[in-house]
Formats: sequence, C-alpha cells, structure tokens
Amino acid sequence: MSNAFFKVPKAVNEPALAYSKNSKERAQINEAIAEWKSKQVDIPLTINGQKVYAGNTIKMYPPHELKHCLGQFHQGDKTHFQSAVDAALGAKEAWANTPWQERAAIFLKAADLLATKYRAKMNAATMLCQSKNVYQAEVDCICEMADFLRFNVEYMTQIYSEQPISTPGVWNRIEYRPLEGFVFAITPFNFTAIAANLPSAPAMLGNTVVWKPADSQVYSAAVIMDIFEEAGLPDGVINMVMGDGPEMGDVIFNHRDFAGLHFTGSTLVFKHLWKEIGINLDKYKSYPKIVGETGGKDFVVAHGSANPQQVATALSRGAFEYQGQKCSAASRAYISSAIWDDVWTGLKADIESFKVGTVENYGNFVNAVIDERAFDKIAGYLDDIKGSSDAEVLIGGGYDKSEGYFIEPTVVKVTDPKYRTMCEEIFGPVLTIYVFDDNDFESVLDLVDSTSDYALTGSIFAKSRDLIQLASHKLKNAAGNFYINDKPTGSVVAQQPFGGARGSGTNDKAGSKFNLLRWVSPQTIKESYNAPLDYRYPFLEE
Repeated sequence: MSNAFFKVPKAVNEPALAYSKNSKERAQINEAIAEWKSKQVDIPLTINGQKVYAGNTIKMYPPHELKHCLGQFHQGDKTHFQSAVDAALGAKEAWANTPWQERAAIFLKAADLLATKYRAKMNAATMLCQSKNVYQAEVDCICEMADFLRFNVEYMTQIYSEQPISTPGVWNRIEYRPLEGFVFAITPFNFTAIAANLPSAPAMLGNTVVWKPADSQVYSAAVIMDIFEEAGLPDGVINMVMGDGPEMGDVIFNHRDFAGLHFTGSTLVFKHLWKEIGINLDKYKSYPKIVGETGGKDFVVAHGSANPQQVATALSRGAFEYQGQKCSAASRAYISSAIWDDVWTGLKADIESFKVGTVENYGNFVNAVIDERAFDKIAGYLDDIKGSSDAEVLIGGGYDKSEGYFIEPTVVKVTDPKYRTMCEEIFGPVLTIYVFDDNDFESVLDLVDSTSDYALTGSIFAKSRDLIQLASHKLKNAAGNFYINDKPTGSVVAQQPFGGARGSGTNDKAGSKFNLLRWVSPQTIKESYNAPLDYRYPFLEE
C-alpha cells in the first residue's frame, strides 16, 4: 500500500502537427489510410473485455466515397446490453477500490499511446469514417482527446485534494466516491475526442461504464477501445456496445443500478431520455446524474466598427470547417450594413477558393456530410430556401450524393430575421445572414438572444469596449462559450471549457473539473478524538 502523496505530470495541450507537403507525418497518414482501405474490418462489441460478434452487422462506408466498403460492425440485442450492464456492475467494486494513481496511470498511458503509436492510425480512421480533413482530424482525435485524458487526470487530483477544515479534537475529511451503480455514455459522430471523453471521464473517477458510440463513428471508436485496452484498462470498466437505441434504453433505464447518463447528441433525443429517466425514477437506487451537451444555433454579430476581413474569416472558418457539423459551428450571422459589402467580398472570395471532395486530397477544405439522413435534411432546407421570398442563396445551394454526401458551402441572406434557417439547427455547411443598421445594434442583440432555443456558442465583433460590454451583457445567457472578436468554434481543453445551457445542454463544461464533479458522490467523514461522555450542555445548568 502506497503512503505517498503523488503529483501527476503537469498537463499541457498536445500540439497539432502541420501535415505539410513532404512531411513525415503526412507520409504516415497516407500509409495508414492505404492500410485501412486495403482491408475490411469486422468490429465486435466489447463486453467484459471479450470481443462479441453478435452476427447482426451493418456495413461502413466513407461518407465521401460510398463505393468503398470499410467493413462492418456488429449490433447487439437486449441480451448483449444486459451482459454489458452486468459486466460494468461486476467490475465495479475492484475498479472503485483501485488507487486513484493507478487509474490515472492507465489514462495517462492511453494519451501517450494516442499521441505516438496510434497517431496516424487514429487520424486515418477518423478521416475515413467521419470525412474529416487531416487538420480537423488532428485537432479532434489526437490533440483534444489527449488533452481530455491528461487534463482530466490533473482535475481529478485537484478534486481529491479539496478537503474541509478541521477543529481541535476533530479530523474532517471528504471521500470522493464514484456513483453507486453504472454510467451510460452515449456519444456522437462529429468528434472522436468526445466519443473517448464521455466514457473515460466517469471511469477515471472510479465508475464503470456502458458506452454506445454513434453508428457512423464506430470505425474510430474501435481504435479508442484498442488504446484503452493496451493502456491496461481492466475488463468490464468500459463496455462498448452498438445496437438499437430504444432497445438499449429499455435495458439501461429500467435497471435499478442505473446511476448516470453522459450524453452528447440531439436536443430531442436528450429530452426524450430525460423524460424516460424521470418516469422510471422510482426504480433507481439513487437519483441518476444527467449530463448532456446537445444542439446549437450559434451566432456571429458584427458591429460596423469591426474589421471586415476578420469577420469574413471567422465566418468562412466558423461556418464551413468540418462541413458545419460542429455543435459550435457559426450558423447565423448578423452583420452591420456599414461593413456588409466588404465582409461579403471577403467571404465570397474565401468560399470560391474552397475545394470540395475526398479527405485524401489535402487541398480539399470541405468534405462530405456524415450520412444520407443528414444529406437529405440539409438538401430539404436548401430546397425550401430556393422557394422562399424571404431568403436568397448568395452562393452555393447545390448538392450531390452520387459519389458521396456532398453539399456545397452555402450562404443565405434573409430579410426576415426569424426565417427558419435563422432559428433551426441545420448541422451542415449552410450560413444564414441578416444585415442590420448600426442604429439598431442594441435591438439586434435582443433579437439574437430571443431567436433561438439554444445557447451553446456565439461571438461578437466590435472595436469599442462599450459596445463589447453592451453585447456581453445582453448576450450573457445566449452562449455558454462566448467569443469576442473571434469565431465561435475551436474550444481547447483547459483553455475554453465547453458547454451551453438552455436547449444546448446542462453546461457541465467538458474539459474542466466541473464535469468530473458530476461523476463523484462525496462522503463527509468526521472523526472525533475525545467524544463527549455526557449529553448535558452547559446551558442546562440552573
């Protein structure tokens, strides 16, 4: 038994590699992509450390190259989901009693494996299955994932070190227990790092987890499991299962030992799950912890004093990087008429220079949207816009799924600031712009605040500090991540902890200790050295 107070290595943000022409890292990525494409993989469920080939399989294709099959993954049924729950509960006691430094060592090793041995493999998997260009993959599945693992270890030690005061004759302590039961993690397609963080953050604190990755992200999710297993994660701590969501929920949310939900995905799904948990509340041993990051309708507001080229660049990057499929993507913009012409000149030039195509061509800035369902939804919005008198397509508006799910980067200008594409989450490369007069700046801020049910990210551009202060005040509750003179995307772990409120989630800030605090159940311990021997207090004396 160790008796030392350990200090973990100081966490620093993982630097992104450049992948410039003729670089070593680009050659490694090309080799990894070629290797992945030379074979078809067969991805099983992982339950209690065992690979389970359920037999019911779904084929996987790159969104940008529908003719190429990457392989298949297996879908489980209720028996597999129950086995995953049983495995998590079976591993619970040993894992919860594992010294914190041993748990930390596993995830620190996982971060190191990711940044070295698995870097090219993980990048290639994310590029292929999620249609991310190499830079978007690098900052996601390498840098952010490694940052989550390393900084969460550091935050864990901060939490454990926070202790109450003690008085003479008494020693007060707090034990940060894991939750009593198992945690269910549901992860999205758009960030491999989120897919790793949602099961690993609770596990780091001693919880055991049933993890359901998005079907369109299973290809890279399997690499995450490989890394965790090589790092020494014990069997049953994280169990990766794929299958029908409602069927899985029927097992999970009716189980007495369900203790928490860690979710990133759509607002509608999150609300449905919350209702289901509420209906089943009497079945649970404890009140489950519910943590969710959901949708966004993220904004950019530019006053006439803003630098037009900075605004144009913020829009071209913020709206169209990763095809607008970031929860934080700039989706609606309010631009002063004083700078609109210059902003549009810069933005139009940027978009006209974009190349759209496969991830293997490094010159392509924009790739495919994730699947046919997303493609059809976005195409439906574009068709509605073309038939509307309140909206005008300034550039783009085309789409084609003959080879892959390609949507042209599209800018829409509206006369009605409450037009549907200013209000509804599209989750694609579509930016809607409303032009206003600077005299209406304050009322436009009220409009921004009231137009959307979401409150995830937003940014304002202005020169005057008074205007910045006014916008910051007016939009206080409109964004959980608020940017001043910058685009509303690109949060970095430990620098801009991420999350929003209103319809965007519970704002528990992934990439901070606030999130980790949700996965512990503190126990206060008071130990007395000289307990009273008589019930009588001095005030009782007559």
